[in-house]
Amino acid sequence: MKVRRGAMSAHIAMLAAVLMATIAAPAQTNKDTEWPTYGADLANTRYRPLDQINASNFNQLELAWSFKTDNLGTRPEYKLEGTPLMVKGVLYATGGTRRSVVALDAASGEVLWVRGEHEGERAMAAPRQLSGRGLAYWSDGKEERILYVTPGYRLVALDAKTGVPVRSFGESGLVDLKLNDDQTILPDLVTGEIGLQSTPIVAGNTVIVGASFREGMTPKSMRNNKGYVRGFDVRTGKRLWIFHTIPTKIEYGYDTWLNGSADYTGNTGVWTQISVDEKMGLVYLPVESPTGDYYGGHRPGADLFGESLVCVDLKTGVRKWHFQLVHHPLWDMDISSAPILADITVDGRTIQAVAQPSKQGFLYVFDRVSGKPVWPIEEKPAPQGDVPGEWYSPTQPVPSKPPAYSRNGITVDDLIDFTPALRDAALTLVARYKIGPVFTPAVESKLGGPIATLTLGTASGGTNWPGGAYDPESHTVYVFACNACVTPIGLVRAPKEISDMNFVAGAAGQEVRMRTGPGENSGADALMTRPAGAGRGGRGVSAAPAGGGGGGGGGTTVQGLPLIKPPYATISAINLDRGEIVWQIAHGETPDAIRNHAALKGLQIPRTGQSGYNIGTLVTKTLVIAGDSLITTSPSGARGAMLRAYDKTTGKEVGAVLMPAQESGSPMTYMLNGRQYIVIAISGGPYSGEYRAYRLPEER
Repeated sequence: MKVRRGAMSAHIAMLAAVLMATIAAPAQTNKDTEWPTYGADLANTRYRPLDQINASNFNQLELAWSFKTDNLGTRPEYKLEGTPLMVKGVLYATGGTRRSVVALDAASGEVLWVRGEHEGERAMAAPRQLSGRGLAYWSDGKEERILYVTPGYRLVALDAKTGVPVRSFGESGLVDLKLNDDQTILPDLVTGEIGLQSTPIVAGNTVIVGASFREGMTPKSMRNNKGYVRGFDVRTGKRLWIFHTIPTKIEYGYDTWLNGSADYTGNTGVWTQISVDEKMGLVYLPVESPTGDYYGGHRPGADLFGESLVCVDLKTGVRKWHFQLVHHPLWDMDISSAPILADITVDGRTIQAVAQPSKQGFLYVFDRVSGKPVWPIEEKPAPQGDVPGEWYSPTQPVPSKPPAYSRNGITVDDLIDFTPALRDAALTLVARYKIGPVFTPAVESKLGGPIATLTLGTASGGTNWPGGAYDPESHTVYVFACNACVTPIGLVRAPKEISDMNFVAGAAGQEVRMRTGPGENSGADALMTRPAGAGRGGRGVSAAPAGGGGGGGGGTTVQGLPLIKPPYATISAINLDRGEIVWQIAHGETPDAIRNHAALKGLQIPRTGQSGYNIGTLVTKTLVIAGDSLITTSPSGARGAMLRAYDKTTGKEVGAVLMPAQESGSPMTYMLNGRQYIVIAISGGPYSGEYRAYRLPEER
């Protein structure tokens, strides 16, 4: 082939220019440009120092590629919650009703391989179905593996290049997590209640796995399987250690369970993301509630390690320290998100810290080596209840700093006040309920009232599983919170055909029924009775724009408007050097149902934000990025949900891109071939799961 001399000269000049630009530009490491674990790094910062996408061009983002997950299972999924990984130009994710693993070309979205496990009855009985939240990556520099947990609670190791199971791991690539767990999973290995929707985490050559269960509002029994945490050898699948989240008789904390209740009580798993300080060899476990989200009469005592942040040794699983955020849990205040590891400076002193967001809107900050609170956490007298047989902790720990970043109790001042008439209607409604500050316990539901305790900062409040993001440059946490997710917690005596517990969630005068969570009985192998992703009476139900799943009562709206006044949801910037909220903004446009409500005609309603519990934040060199939780009508008349960018120093919105559906999985970012991408999972309502990758237009 002949090449004209002029063209060759121009080509050489172009190559020289590219080479010189490469030499002049500061080198970016893989740590800066890839996303190798769920939270970007083992500290779960959700941070990358990329700035090709910035305030000046965010509005110009265009779709690079999209990937629908409809065919990864027997039916589409409407609850896609994953955050993909990106390593060496390949994007890895879970998706679909089968929780398949897919490898995509990170630049084009082309499918490289797909792998899914057909688990039959075991998947049908799984307490946590659908696609889960993602997977883990491991490499020793030669071999690369992808690890994830199936709905049926099996740990799978795949060859990252081919998707083929690694035969030397476990039994032909799988470890049955219902075995070798220091307990017999009941009633059997097929239907035994235990699973996981979050990702395993890999640190060094150890892969760590938690456990989750059904929603705990209406447990079938006071007895259940226990949510122990285990570490496995990433090469062989051999169990290395186990941490008993409910202590055995010879272990520390057993005496916090009175009347021997530790022996039969279950749950108390780590169902969310785990964090690791690999350099110090420490693992941080955010533990959920014990059996019975709202009634603890069968487990009197403080119940360690329920709702505790526990630090264990990476090599042995031995406990180093713990702090119980809630004594004798009664509010479904599971520690629901990943601890954030941060190196901060307080009063001139460098502290290796861990910051734990929470449903109750407190950010608990500790020295991550010693477990000592960075600022005092005071034991304060707690409201007491009168439900028969219940045990109440006399005190609860309350951080002195930072201040609460979302509402965590209800007073009259929190009620809707757009007009005097709406406030009066709200007062009439709440007169049938009990309200109070954080840690106000549930009531036995009565027809004449109170029907339930109205709560904020419980099941769906504050920060849920997406957690927060952390900027290591400014030492600032950026965290989304639902500020108006009302959960009515009422208790009724349990019919024997429902449960052997004394009380379960419910409302007087209403049929007592099992309450299920979103995604339950919706997997690829389940008998289809509703859309894959719908819930029934669980925390996923949000009939009103600011509703929350709950434990009985219902009817917490005023003329179809949220009972609680705006903002309905916020993003807060919290400086960890000072323990102060730097800025806080309402996240999300005012919902159409509020903007167009007849009772508000003629009123100027400031942006309210949009309630929800599944919004995660991403922080880059200059931006905080998060998607809307609801579909609204844009100023142009188009309907959709915005992917928004905020100046991370001020909270000012600097850009927004319209998406066809709301955020349902937390966004991530990477740089590939000189171009920055933002990838986000969207789904909900009639829109099935989809990963969407955005980038700037190519310069011409």
